[in-house]
Order: sequence, then C-alpha cells, then structure tokens
Amino acid sequence: MLSASDTSQTKLPSNRQLQAWVEQISIRDFGKPFRHQVSWNARLKSTGGRYLLRTHHIEMNPKQWAANGADEVESIIKHELCHYHLHLEGGGYRHRDAEFKALLAKVGGSRFCKALPDTRIKRQEPYRYRLECTSCGQVYLRKRKVDIRRYACGRCHGPLRMLRLTGVSGDS
Repeated sequence: MLSASDTSQTKLPSNRQLQAWVEQISIRDFGKPFRHQVSWNARLKSTGGRYLLRTHHIEMNPKQWAANGADEVESIIKHELCHYHLHLEGGGYRHRDAEFKALLAKVGGSRFCKALPDTRIKRQEPYRYRLECTSCGQVYLRKRKVDIRRYACGRCHGPLRMLRLTGVSGDS
C-alpha cells in the first residue's frame, strides 16, 4: 500500500497500486468504498486529476507525482473522491457547491493542485495592431493583422481604420 508519507518512492506507482491506494483513502477518510476504476492519464495537461461523470472512473495526472510527490497526489485523490461520493449520493458535487466545499475541508483535500513547471502560461506577445472605428472612435487591439474590409465596428457598424503599433518587440 502507498501512503503520502512514503515520499522516498520516486517511481510512479502502477495502476494497480494506485487503485489500492485510492480504495484505502476512500475507506479511511470517507468511510465508503470506491467501487470504480482509477488510472494514470499522461494526456492531462493542466489538471491534477478528473472524475468522469458517466463512468464514475477517476483519472490522475502522473506529472503531479513526478513534480510534487505523494502528498500532493493524495490531496488530489481526496478532491476527486469528493466529486465521486457526492455525485453518487446525489449531493452537490460541483466545485461551487457548499456540500463539496464542506466535504473537501473535512477530509483535508486540496481545492487546487500545484502548478506544473511545464504548464505555466507563457507570456503573451503584446498587441501589434490597433483598430479604430472612424464613426464612434471605439478601439480594438489585435495581435494579428485583420482584413478591415471584412469587419465593421461592433458598436455602431461603422468602418474601421487599422494602425500598426510601433515599439513592439518582435516587429520585423
């Protein structure tokens, strides 16, 4: 059996070990069995795990194990188990529901998972173009060049004029 205190284990647990761990957490912290499947899903990018409403299965992000260890994965498991148990009981299983928030606080799960190093939002390039309505003066900022003959002002439907902004890095 795995435990959150066993952070010396750096190798990713198998799906079978993960299944046993989730079943153990469910009985220990919720007092109810977990009767469905849990598995690792390496395609998850920005989330620690997800509960699937139709199948009642849980998918976990293995990158969380590698980046943040067993403690973080256990708190994500508790979060997903809150969704699981509340959904099966007909309770408020959504993030915004008071029932969900109360159960999450009771079992000590995390509301948000830690960010992964490779999923941080990259800095957006600044705006390069400024569109102005010649009738009402409404301003639209755009990163990409647009064909102003195809578009009109969203406020008054007047014609647009495009200005290229200067001093923007990446200009050629």
